Amino acid sequence: MPSAAGTDQQTTNQPNRSPGTRDRFPLEIWILVACGFIIAVGFGILAPALPTFAASFDVGVTAVSLTISAFAFMRLVFAPASGKLVTRLGERRVYFWGLVIVAVATAVCGFAAEYWQLLLFRSLAGIGSTMFTVSGVAMLIRLSPPAMRGRASGLWATSFLLGNITGPLIGGGLVEISIRLPFLVYGVTVLLAAFVSLIFLRNSTQADRETEETPTAPMRIRDALRHKTYRAALASNFGNGWAVFGVRISLIPLFVVEVLRTGESMAGFSLAVFAAGNAAALLFSGRLADRIGRKPLALAGLLVSGGGTIWLGFTGSVEMFLAASLIAGVGSGMLSPPQSAVVADIIGNRGKGGPVLAGFQMAADVGAIIGPLVAGVLADTVSYGAAFGVTGLITLLAVIFWVPAPETLPKPTAAATVEPAASGKATELAPESGALFDAPEPPTGERLGGKPGQPDA
Repeated sequence: MPSAAGTDQQTTNQPNRSPGTRDRFPLEIWILVACGFIIAVGFGILAPALPTFAASFDVGVTAVSLTISAFAFMRLVFAPASGKLVTRLGERRVYFWGLVIVAVATAVCGFAAEYWQLLLFRSLAGIGSTMFTVSGVAMLIRLSPPAMRGRASGLWATSFLLGNITGPLIGGGLVEISIRLPFLVYGVTVLLAAFVSLIFLRNSTQADRETEETPTAPMRIRDALRHKTYRAALASNFGNGWAVFGVRISLIPLFVVEVLRTGESMAGFSLAVFAAGNAAALLFSGRLADRIGRKPLALAGLLVSGGGTIWLGFTGSVEMFLAASLIAGVGSGMLSPPQSAVVADIIGNRGKGGPVLAGFQMAADVGAIIGPLVAGVLADTVSYGAAFGVTGLITLLAVIFWVPAPETLPKPTAAATVEPAASGKATELAPESGALFDAPEPPTGERLGGKPGQPDA
């Protein structure tokens, strides 16, 4: 297997391949994708059981919701620490132990005798979740050839999506046997993913490769924030978290019952339609992002997702509601691979970007926490149209950040200088690494968070 450095240099120095040329991912990426699918299946198995199990402790709706929010809150709080752990211990170790923490904490939830125990163990699972998410994406970035980062991000997202679709079908049957059984099965599936990663990545020269060849200090988030495209990715991920991971789950069931006057089963069907649109877009958006650039796909995804979300709040029939759900799902699927690829481009294969990845994840987590609160208040005091309208507007506002942002798709040559950005800085591709830097003129010879004598930042 060729070294990652050789892969980077070949991808960077050679022209874009023709459509007939077969591009191949390293085996390690397929291992990460398989583990992602297993993890997502387990999460889907747990989804139907968690609210019902929490309610069985004779607590109110707020307390039931808290078991879900506590997981997301701990992901948010522990994300910076996860980024630092990735830098100090390496992606593979943090990935493995993050999965082990999630597996054990969730399995123990099935034995909880009181509500506070369930809340505590779910919070611990949130810590493990952010550990394996940040480290997994870090490995995905480091192992992906620069010209295939969009496809790698799309493949990663598809594995989780398919797992989330498959899991609830299994979980619904397990709940009929025992309300505690899904927690145990989820723990076993995640533990399986942990040992799959341990076995197949343990002896991998690519997964264990360090950066001594070109030593660099870890990229700091304040350095990445100097890049307009990273700020754009944060804005779009915040909007995506607000709309997709927050408002969509919290408001759609209520909208279906109270406004459309249909059964709750229609809410599940609409979420399935959203997922179908998402999956359909993921099939082509990653490849297009690698061909025509990250920026066009991100802008198109924001416009389609924002427009579809606004339309949701003004639908008056089931048919229009499902059509809007499908369009919003397509928009989200178009957005996910290019914005993830942008973060990968900025970090580069040789860089250690745990804190930068943590910041990217936190943007979505903050949106997922704030979004349902704001939208809920608007739905109660104004209307559902206002709630979905503001949600769509938050997504569309990210366009303002993307329009002036420079393209980050690696160029065919090793150090090709592209058109100057609005700030008067030229965007250059660092040789072999695939990482982008805003180079002021004249250069100072100091790389972002790095050492003198390297490409200027």
